[in-house]
Amino acid sequence: MTEFYTSGLKFSCKRCSTCCRYESGFVYLSEKDIEKLLAVFKMGKNEFIDSYCRWVIGLDGNMILSLKEKPDNDCILWDSSCIVYENRPLQCRTFPFWKSIISSKAAWETAAADCPGMNSGTLHSQEAINLFLSMRESEPVIRKEI
Repeated sequence: MTEFYTSGLKFSCKRCSTCCRYESGFVYLSEKDIEKLLAVFKMGKNEFIDSYCRWVIGLDGNMILSLKEKPDNDCILWDSSCIVYENRPLQCRTFPFWKSIISSKAAWETAAADCPGMNSGTLHSQEAINLFLSMRESEPVIRKEI
């Protein structure tokens, strides 16, 4: 199967925060994400997880660690902008180059309808996009069996 993005895709984050706000969602965390966030917040791991995280059921039936949301569905780390932007989780850093979004041109365009940074700015090569995809494999999310 040939990816629709063989010529690359344009994206530059406009820091509009649309992907961080308004709608419910999950920001799954890896051990590396936790390490970075612990350094920012100067907290212990259990304290951070209790304050900023929740366990959600993944597609495989196991629990996955995710950031909490505020009652209005904004990310818990959003306060007029991302308070940890330089240390944000891998999932946030690799947006919009997620398997679900680059699975087809239609999926890309659907996501682009809500994101002003997509289809504008920096051209990311197919190789760079594939590297983003492989990052999740090398940095898996934190899971626990139920």
